[in-house]
Amino acid sequence: MRTSTRIAGALTGLTLALGGAVLAAPAARADIPACTRMAELAGATASDSVTAACTRGVVGDLQSCVTGLTGSGVAGGAATAACRAAAHEPR
Repeated sequence: MRTSTRIAGALTGLTLALGGAVLAAPAARADIPACTRMAELAGATASDSVTAACTRGVVGDLQSCVTGLTGSGVAGGAATAACRAAAHEPR
């Protein structure tokens, strides 16, 4: 096998491997401040329970996040939106 063919094959494999790693990497970052701001705009007061609920949204436990925010006085739809903002879940 010629050296140029080997180099081209190695570079192609490296490109595919690195491209796959970029696609597999998580693109979203957690955003607790956005969640708490949305909860406050919806009527909740800033508290440890709101922050704790938003933290649960960050790790992907949206149901617990919504339950925690509704318990803090946030309406259901606003709580869902705030929890999605925490996790940056695509809508």
